[in-house]
Amino acid sequence: MNEALLRSLTPSVLAVLVRRGADFAAAEDAVQEALIEAVRVWPDDPPRDAKGWLVAVAWRKFLDQARSDAARRRREDLLGEEPAPGPASSVDDTLRLYFLCAHPSLTPSSAVALTLRAVGGLTTRQIAEAYPVPEATMAQRISRAKRTVSGVRFDRPGDVATVLRVLYLVFNEGYSGDVDLAAEAIRLTRQLAAVIDHPEVAGLLALMLLHHARRDSRTAPDGSLVPLAEQDRGRWDTRLIAEGVAILQAALARDRLGEFQAQAAVAALHADARTAEETDWVQIVEWYDELALLTDNPVVRLNRAVAVGEADGPRAGLAELAKLDASLPRHAAVAAYLHELDGDLSTAARLYAEAARKASNLAERDHLTRRAARLNTRGRR
Repeated sequence: MNEALLRSLTPSVLAVLVRRGADFAAAEDAVQEALIEAVRVWPDDPPRDAKGWLVAVAWRKFLDQARSDAARRRREDLLGEEPAPGPASSVDDTLRLYFLCAHPSLTPSSAVALTLRAVGGLTTRQIAEAYPVPEATMAQRISRAKRTVSGVRFDRPGDVATVLRVLYLVFNEGYSGDVDLAAEAIRLTRQLAAVIDHPEVAGLLALMLLHHARRDSRTAPDGSLVPLAEQDRGRWDTRLIAEGVAILQAALARDRLGEFQAQAAVAALHADARTAEETDWVQIVEWYDELALLTDNPVVRLNRAVAVGEADGPRAGLAELAKLDASLPRHAAVAAYLHELDGDLSTAARLYAEAARKASNLAERDHLTRRAARLNTRGRR
């Protein structure tokens, strides 16, 4: 069973049902039932047209649900006829579905969560970690969003800012391990940039390209993480870097600075440095200052503390870090790094071990554990 194929087809099948008049919650249920049916049937009888099969089965599931629900019978005349046999439309509906999920009846945070769960295919835990909030809180938020849009006609698309936020989070999840998911986010953002002339859309595309250019160097052959400073820059994709920088420069020239342009500027400065030692940390601090004004995001201030530590010395970075909530994700890891730069290896090792215990994924946990062990070994010499 090709799970990747099912996952890639899910958004477009869901979009077909919504476009034909199904409310979102019922359409999502019908598509999930169709996927279960595919898992059962396809190994012995694979369809010639996978998308057409899923659309037909999901539509039948939806009609069955509608007919069994008295509240939905009043809408049966609006549902139209079952799709004709044959190949389904090859038009990509995924981006359109992103806009539909960003419905005006939802708050931006709820719209993002719903879209990531229903269209992006992320788990509730992954979405909770992206915000970050407890998993139970995110589950409640998604449930409330589904209840809000249940029965709503999806004929009023949401705003661009919400869609950009979803694409950004989908890309980040892909960049942390699922390359296909990152590539899908880039593909959709390219489509969006082709139809919407906005500097923040361009800024997000530039940011994605600049980060994606480094993907092959982010892990060692054994799967372990490679920090930015230790990456083989010869493996960076110079074509993607050049494209990202050109897109960013054109966006910045319009003098309408936004969050994604500022983040892309930081990524461009890293990409421009031939070695880690040549990184222009002073400019990076300035861009983080801009980001802090634009977002007031504590994670931005956490990253800024690292940049200050590189530009002005680790103790200056630790002074900035002391202004932040110690419960922030990665706070212990940043503190460990700055203490290591300052030569306090025992404190750094203890903090790396603490950060490892709090890490959200195995690769990061292993990386931090190894750093703690390395410093402990050096400290005993």
